[in-house]
This record gives sequence, C-alpha cells and structure tokens, in this order.
Amino acid sequence: MATSVVKCTPMGPADRACGVRFGSLESWLDAPVAFVDVETTGGNPRTSRVIEIGVVLARGTVLEEEWSTLVNPGGAIPLEIQHFTGITEEMVRTAPYFEEVAAELARRLSGRLFIAHNVRFDYGFLRQEFRRLGGALDTRIACTVKLSRRLNRAARSHSLDALIARYGLECARRHRALPDAQALWQFWNAARARHPAEQLEQALADIITSRSVPAHLPPQLADELPEGPGVYRFLGEHDALLYVGKANNIRARVLAHWSGAARDAKAQRLSELTRRVDWSETAGELGALLLEARLVREHRPLFNRRLRGSREVWTWIVADDGQAPLLAPLDQMPLSFEHSDAFGLYRSESAARQALYAIAREHGLCQKVLGLESAAGACFAYQLGRCSGACIGAEPLRRHAVRVKLALAAQRLKDWPFRGPIGVRECGSVVEVHVLDRWRHLATLAEGDALPRHARSQPFDLDVYRILVRHLRAGARLEVIELPVEVDAA
Repeated sequence: MATSVVKCTPMGPADRACGVRFGSLESWLDAPVAFVDVETTGGNPRTSRVIEIGVVLARGTVLEEEWSTLVNPGGAIPLEIQHFTGITEEMVRTAPYFEEVAAELARRLSGRLFIAHNVRFDYGFLRQEFRRLGGALDTRIACTVKLSRRLNRAARSHSLDALIARYGLECARRHRALPDAQALWQFWNAARARHPAEQLEQALADIITSRSVPAHLPPQLADELPEGPGVYRFLGEHDALLYVGKANNIRARVLAHWSGAARDAKAQRLSELTRRVDWSETAGELGALLLEARLVREHRPLFNRRLRGSREVWTWIVADDGQAPLLAPLDQMPLSFEHSDAFGLYRSESAARQALYAIAREHGLCQKVLGLESAAGACFAYQLGRCSGACIGAEPLRRHAVRVKLALAAQRLKDWPFRGPIGVRECGSVVEVHVLDRWRHLATLAEGDALPRHARSQPFDLDVYRILVRHLRAGARLEVIELPVEVDAA
C-alpha cells in the first residue's frame, strides 16, 4: 500500500520512547494494539537491518489503520533473503531510510500493546533501529507463538503457517510485512470467536511482558542492555559482586531475572540487593561461558552456586605397570603422561579416596595394590574372597592395572586432541580468539593481539575443562588455529 513518509529530524522527547501506561485495564482484549511484522537482512539485530515494516492498528474488534513501508537498509540484501521475501535491492534502493520513518512509526506504536509472531525478533530489530538514532522503544509486548501454545496445547506446530491453516486465515503473500501482520490481526479475531474470553484473558496475562526494571534501578537500563551474547554482573552496595551470569541474549536474560522475582525468593532477594548492572559482550557462546567461569572462579559471587570453581582439583594417575595409583592435583599438570592415564575429577583428596574405595569394592580390585590398605600379607578383601590376589602375586600387576583402568574408564580424562596450544576463532559482532592449551583457557584476545605473558600459565579449572570438552568434541564447527609451541600453559 502507498505510504507517506515523514522526515525524522532529531527525535524529540515524545519520540524517544514509545511508552505504554495501561494502568488498570479491565480487559487486555480491549487494549489498543499494534500487530507488527518486519523483514530484515539477517537474524542479528546488531549486524542486520530492517528492510520492510508492516503495522496493523486495532482496538478490541475494530480495525483502525494499516500501514507499511519498505526501508532502505543502507547495504546489501543477501540473495537468500531476497529469494525468501521477494524483496530485492532494486525495490529498496529508493525506499526511505529508517530514520525517515522513525517518527511516524513511533507515533503509531505509542500507547499500544506490541504483538508479533516470535515477538522478540520483530521487537528486537525495531528497538535496535531506534537505538541507532538515539531513541528508545519501550512498551509491553505479546507473542502470538506463546498465545497459540496456551490456546492449543495439543497442537504440534505454532508457526504462522500452522495458525493460518488451523484458523482458516488469509495471507496474500507470506514473508512480506503487511500481509503477515494482517494474518495476526485475523488470528486475534478468530481466537476471540473460538475460545472463551476468560481463557484468552488468562493466556494474555501470562504472556504479556513489561519492559520495566526494578524501581531502584535506572529506568533506561532496559534500553541500554545489549541483545547479543556475553556476561552480565549484578552488583550491590559498594559494587560488591552479587551474581555473574552468561546469556546468548543479555537483555532478555537480565529482564527474565526480574520478571521471575515475584515467583522465586532467591530471585527477589537478588533483585532487592542489586544496585547496578554491568556487562561484557562476547563474540559468541564459548566466549561467554569461558568469561563467566573465570569471573566466578576469581570473585566467587554470593549468589552463584554453580561454577564456584576450586583452588585444587584432584585426579588418579594409573600407570600401566600396576603400581599404586598416584593421587595428584591437576593444578599446573600437563595432562599428558607416558605409560599412564588420568581418571576422575575430585574437589578434595578425601572425595577421591572414597570414590576409589567404592570402585575397588564393586569390581573386586585389590585395595592394598591400590594403596588404600597398608597391612602386611594378603589384603582383607582377599581373605573374604573379594580380591583376585594381586596383593600376593596370584594376579599379575599389569593385568590388575588393566582391570583398574576398565573400572575407571567412564571417568578417564580426555586427551588434549592437539599437538600444542590452539586458538579458537569465534565471530559475532566482534571477533575473538580464545587461546587454549591442555584444557586450560589462557586468554581471550581481540584478533591480532599478542598473548600477555601472565596468561601463559593458568591453573586447571574443572568448569573450563567441562566447557572445552563439550565444545571441542569431534565434529564441532569451530575455527581452530594451531599456535607456536612457545605459547605454553605449563
């Protein structure tokens, strides 16, 4: 449809936030609403841009306005996006830039419930576009995917195509902004006709999200939080570190803490104590996990129960020759042993010994050969018929060593699968290189930076080991760079 364009001069106070204050509405079904759909050049709001916007405005069952516009993204549209949407670079070449339609869009969204299918996507893109102009988008949102799930719990799919088929909706052209927004308006009316009002009201009450933050924190924080991967920190009085968390979407995860505070005593207490929030963006999930583990290990925040780290982690070194296993701290160990293997990760010496006792009893191993018993002659288990006699030479030590390793096989530490240190290149809105060696995280660098000397020796960390085992498994899609041997952790 034809669209008049309003040139957006520097945004005034009224344009800088699409604020919604609903007060005490009697019914969400009677609220002023905006059904919104956007088409974009990609899936990341920080690196991709909007190329089309469609908006349908309504109140109750009354359609008030339909509006759409193509948007010049200021760059190329990937071919797959052109094929998917039918929007070509030629079509947007003479279209207005977002800054030219921002004020007009803000006016339409102001004071309305923002409804979209997979609303985080559409809302996130428009919010980012407003942020680029120094403005803000802050309104309540509702997701028709979530609404459909609550209304049709037995249904297998809640895609927009599934809703069109289920409710007999019409959509002139899928994956174009206005037709998709019109389909949502039809779904809104079809749901009202098919489902009891009480069910709809309860479903809407469950899914409608406020963009507010706790009253004692700056209200603009919701707009400052980034929507990419990284680590966030809740700080209390005098900047005491209360909690560290990682997220693929920092903003969504932080807001989820506060939306869950009313239902969880721990979350409520954390919310009450928080005086400041800060964050570090990363290139991707691996960087966020490694940074979270390091911050928790080094600072031990009050509210972090997991990833608390440990100053010492112990393992059993089992040699091939059958000698008693060696209980060794992993700190600064190379995890590469000739004619031996490492088994188990334990937080204390006592936990390691208790675990080996249990393995010995279960598999009929000799506790004396294992170094768990020091009596002369045969071990006590042999006298009870529970040992094959390695303690008196009835079972060869090498055979006993094989049985020990088989019994501990599930706990065997993974061999470092590279010849030496590596860099893992992770790309997002920034590019980072994670320097790793022998299951240790030495540092995360911006591309081209040199490894600091203090990072060349890092202690073994159980949480980092588990993160790397999971991410460096065979077949993982990571860009690995083998580094010179002098970049060494030992």
